Amino acid sequence: MDFVQILLLALIQGITEFLPISSSAHLILPTEVLGWPDQGLAFDVAVHFGSLIAVVGYFRREVVGMTGAWFKQFGSQGPTHESHLAWMIILATIPAGIVGLLANDFIERELRSGLVIAVTTIVFGIALYIADRKQALTKEMYQMGIAAALVIGCAQALALIPGTSRSGITITAALLLGFTRVDSARFSFFMSIPIIVLGAGFKTLELIQEPSIAWADIAWGTLFSAISAFLCIHFFLAFIERIGMLPFVVYRLILGAFLLFMFL
Repeated sequence: MDFVQILLLALIQGITEFLPISSSAHLILPTEVLGWPDQGLAFDVAVHFGSLIAVVGYFRREVVGMTGAWFKQFGSQGPTHESHLAWMIILATIPAGIVGLLANDFIERELRSGLVIAVTTIVFGIALYIADRKQALTKEMYQMGIAAALVIGCAQALALIPGTSRSGITITAALLLGFTRVDSARFSFFMSIPIIVLGAGFKTLELIQEPSIAWADIAWGTLFSAISAFLCIHFFLAFIERIGMLPFVVYRLILGAFLLFMFL
């Protein structure tokens, strides 16, 4: 890949990983519209690792606090709000982990078509609009219970279907359960940490068989993905209460219609 391709693909991954607009719907565009070759497994791992660096770096205090509290609960400290939230994130990760292990090959083989991505982009965009219209968005993240965590976790498992958007569907589920926009987004971002670790780790095992790796491309991809993802998280959380989800819904509908036009 040339530098422009590396830059664009890394920015797409970094920005769309955390916005509710579907990274898979966007990563299909350079290939189909511009005729670019697939970026390859090594670059895919790199840009996901960049997203992981961004979310852990942005929420470093919360991540350190939850991790420490989770371990300390087994000692004299006992359960805290932070250890409770850590448990909820662990529970919410389980459904996607199970579905990923059992259905990954089927999803890769049967559901990675442009038409599927177009339909899911539209359908789950409408679902996001319905959820955002809910009136009583008052629950805070630390009020998360086991049932709510599992519901959001099952929603995250749906995001294995290309075009769904992991952040979009988990935010949708949290909003439907009555959580505030900011806390819905924050919990979605926290959930991304273990799921990106699992996904990138699984792909890294496949990467061992790669005959050669363009390390310069990997480095640039990781850097640009991390920077764009960090900025994306910051501005999304800063403006979400004011702008709501409607701009992202409208964007998804336009993008989905464009993809339908391309693939029908």
